Order: sequence, then C-alpha cells, then structure tokens
Amino acid sequence: MSLKLPELRIGNLIPRYPIIQGGMAVRVSTSALAAAVADAGGIGVIGVSGMEVDELRDEIRAARRLSTGIIGINIMFAVRNFASMAKAAMEEKIDVIFTGAGFSRDIFGWGKESGTPVVSIVSTGKMASIAEKCGAAAVVAEGVEAGGHLGTNLSISQILTEIKKAVKIPVIAAGGIIDGFGVARMLKMGADGVQMATRFVLSKECTVSESFKQMYLNAKAEDVVLVESPVGMPGRALRNPFVDRMMEGCKPDLGRCQKCLKDCSKKYCIIKALENARLGNVEEGLVFCGQNVYQIKDILSVQDIFRNIIAEVELVP
Repeated sequence: MSLKLPELRIGNLIPRYPIIQGGMAVRVSTSALAAAVADAGGIGVIGVSGMEVDELRDEIRAARRLSTGIIGINIMFAVRNFASMAKAAMEEKIDVIFTGAGFSRDIFGWGKESGTPVVSIVSTGKMASIAEKCGAAAVVAEGVEAGGHLGTNLSISQILTEIKKAVKIPVIAAGGIIDGFGVARMLKMGADGVQMATRFVLSKECTVSESFKQMYLNAKAEDVVLVESPVGMPGRALRNPFVDRMMEGCKPDLGRCQKCLKDCSKKYCIIKALENARLGNVEEGLVFCGQNVYQIKDILSVQDIFRNIIAEVELVP
C-alpha cells in the first residue's frame, strides 16, 4: 500500500492536495505563482509584506482573474501596515490569511467578522495552543530549515509532534520540504498538510529575476547561512558579497528608510535588500532560501512540480 495524501480542511476550504505554497516577500510569490499553485490543486499564497494596500488589492484581483482555485496571502505581523493590509485582503474576499513574525490577536476577530480563516505560523506547542484559543483555523509548524525569517532553532521533526499534541486544529509542516519524499516524511509524522516555498521559486511561473533563480540552482550546502535581520529575527539566505559584508559587521548603505516595520534595528534596509535580489542585483541583495535549496536542480512548471510531488509520495509505503 502506497501512502495517500490526506484531506486538509482549513475552515471551509478543502484543496485538492494538502500542499500550500509558502508566501514569500518581497514580491517573490505574486499573483502569477499563487494562481498557478491554486490551479494545480494546492493553496496559492501571495506574499504581501512590503506592499501597500493598492498593490495588495491589484495582486489579489490578478490572481482571481488567473485562477478559480484557493488563493491566500501571507503577511508578517512585524510590518507597520499589518492591520490595513489584512482588512483590505478580507474586503477583497481573500480565501485565507497566513500570518507570522509576531502574533496578532485582533486578526482573529476581523477574520470572524469577514468569514476569513486565519492560519498562524508558529514554532512551539504553546504558541499553537494560544492561536487555537484565539480562533486560528490551522497552524503552520515552521522549523529552522525554512527560508526567510525563523522563529526557532529547532528542526521541524523536533517541533511537529509537540505542536500536534498541543492542538486539535490542522497542523501544516514547513521547513526544508522540497519534494514528495519530504512531504511523505512529514505526513507520516502526523502533519495534516505541508507548506513549501523554496521549491516554487524554481518554477516557471515565479517572476523573480533569472539571476535569482540561478543563485538557487548553483547553491551548495555551505552557501546557505543564517543572517541577522532588522525585523529582529534571524533569517536564512545564500552567501553573496552583501551577506559577507554584513557578517563582517559592515553596515550597508541602502538608501532612505521606508518605515516598513513597526520595529527595525536599522542595520540595513531589508525591503531594499530583498528587492535588489528579486530584480537581479543578487550581489547586493538578500537571497532568502530554505536549508535544502542546494538539492533542487531544475526549473519546472508548477503543474510538473505537483505531478512529481504526488508521484514521489505514492512511491512511499
């Protein structure tokens, strides 16, 4: 008997496959990628941190034009315009909101009023339990293997069981999952679904620059490092001249502060650093990635990524 993908229910949402594409800021996962994932049977997620309200509305509407599937947004609580962005997404009838990098109790009330399920990204059983009590429809259990901002130094395999025991709502595993074998491992450990981000950067539908994708394709295990972020959390990224200078204590000059964060260390402008990389200036930008990025060696369509994942899961007894 081969492993079967379980049904994942988030509120009233039931995707064809229990696979969520992680929401990657700044403008890494936009409407084109989210719509492609939704069409393939997963939950497509627009990373809206770093955007303004009008752009968020445009992205949601664009995704809706491209797909009739399930579309969500991911927004960091740490961003200054968190409340206005979340409320605007709900006004646009977004299907689901994923939120992390801090914790908002208010968003659950807004979600209840608008009928929008809210999913908290957590790294401990205690935070998962708090999220459930506040009204979370599910939680994403994110381990240290994840890309971007990290809330723990523990592996997903270390925290998943604890979080599963702490709540009755669905638990979605995240961090370092790049293929169907990784998906199967998480499901066998008790996850109700998985969230994958890095694998979808190396898709034809992801709109980052070609040089950004080449950084991923050329990455070696030793290139993946932890960096300090002005958000106040560590982040996982690829080594490049920008990261090397930062790790040596040099303060990069990246222009005028855009006041995007509620609290910022001012060590560098993370919006500018992420935008540089996305647009192709990868030597002078921050290239966030998951721990296992170096294992991915091809750029495929989202449909082909899904086909491969499902086929690999079915190979697992």
